[in-house]
Amino acid sequence: MPFGTALGSDGSTAFRLWAPAAGRVWLEILDDAAARSETEGEHRRIPMQSRPGGWHEARLQGAGAGTRYRYDVGRGLRVPDPVSRYNPGGVHAASQVVDPLAYSWRDAGWRGRPWHEAVVYELHVGTFTPEGSFAAAARRLPELADLGVTAVELMPVAAFSGTRGWGYDGVLLFAPTACYGTPDELKFFVDEAHAHGLMVLLDVVYNHFGPDGNYLHSYCPPFFNEARATPWGAAINFDGSGCTRPGSGPGDERSHETVRSFYTHNALYWVEEYHLDGLRLDAVHALRDESPRHIVCEIADALHEGPGQQRHVHLVLENEGNLARWLERGSDGQPQCATAQWNDDLHHAAHVVLTGETEGYYADFAEAAVGRLARALAQGFVYQGQPSAYRGGVPHGETSGHLPPSAFVCFLQNHDQVGNRALGERLSRLAEPALLEAVYACVLLSPQVPMLFMGEEHAASTPFLYFCEHADELGRAVAAGRRGEFAGFAAFRDAAARARIPDPNAAATFEACKLRWDEREQEPHSARLSLVRRLLSLRHRHLVPRLAAYQGGGRYLVDGDVLRVTWLLGDGAAWHVVANLGRNTLRSPSTPEGTVVHAQRVQAGDIWPPGAVMVKLRKPQAGVSPELAAAGAVHVDG
Repeated sequence: MPFGTALGSDGSTAFRLWAPAAGRVWLEILDDAAARSETEGEHRRIPMQSRPGGWHEARLQGAGAGTRYRYDVGRGLRVPDPVSRYNPGGVHAASQVVDPLAYSWRDAGWRGRPWHEAVVYELHVGTFTPEGSFAAAARRLPELADLGVTAVELMPVAAFSGTRGWGYDGVLLFAPTACYGTPDELKFFVDEAHAHGLMVLLDVVYNHFGPDGNYLHSYCPPFFNEARATPWGAAINFDGSGCTRPGSGPGDERSHETVRSFYTHNALYWVEEYHLDGLRLDAVHALRDESPRHIVCEIADALHEGPGQQRHVHLVLENEGNLARWLERGSDGQPQCATAQWNDDLHHAAHVVLTGETEGYYADFAEAAVGRLARALAQGFVYQGQPSAYRGGVPHGETSGHLPPSAFVCFLQNHDQVGNRALGERLSRLAEPALLEAVYACVLLSPQVPMLFMGEEHAASTPFLYFCEHADELGRAVAAGRRGEFAGFAAFRDAAARARIPDPNAAATFEACKLRWDEREQEPHSARLSLVRRLLSLRHRHLVPRLAAYQGGGRYLVDGDVLRVTWLLGDGAAWHVVANLGRNTLRSPSTPEGTVVHAQRVQAGDIWPPGAVMVKLRKPQAGVSPELAAAGAVHVDG
């Protein structure tokens, strides 16, 4: 990397800092006492050499792995390395030199897994186990593999302020947060996952830095574009548009190239040094970039042309813009940019079907919700250019029906959709069990890549609330802002009702979110766990082997509250899902021809109560065209 520290073969360590607004920079090496207190003890002070473009460099002997260091950028400001590999004392403390080659990996034969095999499990390290650590999470990996999970997605682990948080306010993007463990403990987690056949993806945040612990504004203003506002402040300077500000430092006119390099190297760092199998980019719609090659695709190119040449490496997006262009496949069926995108449209439609909630963005899915869910299952996006009432009537999204189902990650819950509720309720608290289990069958037996949010597999009773640890004025502002977000919702228009929303800064809010693993052995949790395990077993046995060459979308038909979706699979077989998602019992609804793979709540005499589901497989027949194999399902726009 052109950033941070590098250990030389001669025993020296090179230090590099990009600080174009700092006239002079000193490297400070702390002794043990100074490292512990940050205020007491001795430290060596070494002037760094200024280089063109705002760079500052120094090379030292005797500053190997374990050395604690920081930078004095002038005006009395001492800062950690923004490319620190580890900050054991927190984001305001000194950084620590790390030997990236010290860990002894055991996964030499690991080549990853193709994406169509993915069953993703999203988890938050701090609340996944009582201990809240990488080491404790590693001990639970065998249970996830036994469930049928094939990929673990970690919510962001880059160092953030405090000892608890979701991770989306990270400020040291190369340093695993010390409250979860050491870099080697994260590597051990990945190693253990690979030993159990599990991929590991990491959620990374490239659209902003957190509000506490980001010092870049003070000595590196060209990192940001003040002319562009985002919900978190000035946008990251990815294209240099409007960023030439006289006096901000040398090299400012090309500073965006260094910023782009910072993020592409961060992506490569996690995949190469930590042997990760891919990344999930948070909120790419907030990445303001008008360059000829968008930063998302530049990161994708770096991954494909680098570690992706030796093993499977995947790039997943969160993008509320429904941009199909970033999900296109080449003539060989491989992604030209991103591997997949979280399918928010499917979640929103399913949530309306299950709960009847229509406030906020759910308003766009209130009408014909079952039909919109069917469209999402078959074609990915519901909104493919249609006007969105929630967005003021402007057209939303791009055509996605030509994309393979593997371009979409489908889910009924994730950290946002649970945690952004005022009280953090999980779907099992909101939906009628029979209908919820029916929609689980539709999702987990869909050719799209399914994702579970931690605890969802056993209908966890614990909420997932928004939590953080900010002190003083910032903490009070966050708490007030959190409660203010819900003032427009009917249930929280009253100030007394908003006062019951848990304080994000309270330790009790965080503790309430920790999973209770003992629930898995108790009803009704064990029954849900059994259902999810059975559905994933059917998926791996009957569906996954037929997905490798599957490139097209599906077809759907909705008759009242009965959903029918058909996909033509890679081997020419037809896969049918039929579900009664209404509140009435039906007799003998029509189903396509095929062998029954799964039947749920279908009663003798072909009685279909609410929540009844049937999944059928029609194997390819000699002399029968793929179109005829899909007979019984027609495409209906709605």
